[in-house]
Amino acid sequence: MVKRRLKVRAMTTRATASTTACGCAVVAASLFSVSFTARAANAPEPARPVIVVLGDSISAEYGLPRDTGWVALMRQRLADERIDYSVANASISGDTTSGGRARMPALMQRLKPSIVIVELGANDALRGVPLSTTEDNLRTIIEQAQQGHAKVVLVGMYVPPNYGPDYTQKFHGLYGELSRQLRVPLVPFLLAGIADKPDMFQADQIHPTQQAQPVLLNNVWPAVKPLLRTSSPH
Repeated sequence: MVKRRLKVRAMTTRATASTTACGCAVVAASLFSVSFTARAANAPEPARPVIVVLGDSISAEYGLPRDTGWVALMRQRLADERIDYSVANASISGDTTSGGRARMPALMQRLKPSIVIVELGANDALRGVPLSTTEDNLRTIIEQAQQGHAKVVLVGMYVPPNYGPDYTQKFHGLYGELSRQLRVPLVPFLLAGIADKPDMFQADQIHPTQQAQPVLLNNVWPAVKPLLRTSSPH
């Protein structure tokens, strides 16, 4: 009888120890799971790549309701197509290539863009800036972006024919030359499709209307889209 009691007590002790060990293992596993889940929940999401638009009044929504310009429409198109980029519109009305060149280092440092769309130069022509200066400024802007590992889209412009055929041709030609030399995609003419339509311009006949903005976006989009990486569906 005593031996039987000792045997039962030993079996009970082993069972209790086994149960305790299993319980500890379950608790440890649970704590690990909670800890891992907490770390995963607290981990910051990867930052979205940034597109910076460095432009003048045509990109700065001059005379337009807020968020109706082609840059805002591009932001919406990216969202509609589930392409996970943020867009920073760094355009300033009246800006020249000199102004853009001066602002680039701070923009690159602060925003660290993946893509820079350069839409500058028209105000240089209006102010009589030498073509060599405009070309040098645009070259520097592009090189600053490339040194920061950003891809660049260069947006070309024409000037009115009253500047003379020689100046007009050379002005537009410098965009193509920079595109070839620095190997960046070119939008040949931002105002293609509306330049000969007075009703697509505001009263000053310089700045496009709200109705013209989708056309401007469609002119830019083919140069931008190949540079984008698409996000996975959620």
